[in-house]
Amino acid sequence: QVVESGGGLVQPGGSLRLSCVASEIPFSLSAMAWYRQAPGQQRELVARIGSGGSTTNYADSMKGRVTISRDNAKNTVYLEMINLRPEDTAVYYCHVPGHSDWGLGTQVTVSS
Repeated sequence: QVVESGGGLVQPGGSLRLSCVASEIPFSLSAMAWYRQAPGQQRELVARIGSGGSTTNYADSMKGRVTISRDNAKNTVYLEMINLRPEDTAVYYCHVPGHSDWGLGTQVTVSS
């Protein structure tokens, strides 16, 4: 199970830090990922981090503006986003790769 938080309304150029707390999984042994889904669009991968935290991958659409990190002691994965654009508006989901369950997500709205 994952629970996302930290979304909200932010102006263009602003920043947000999303958090995801995971439970009922071997968190320190699991890769984690953030996805997003904009209205009328398919869900897309934003970033992925390996179990140890040293391996990260980013979608081209957000590369340079987003950082994924994790704290295995807190079973938490983070997504730091800067220089947000209106096209980043979406519901952001935390996900355990290979698992079928998804959380409720957290809404990020970028608007002036």
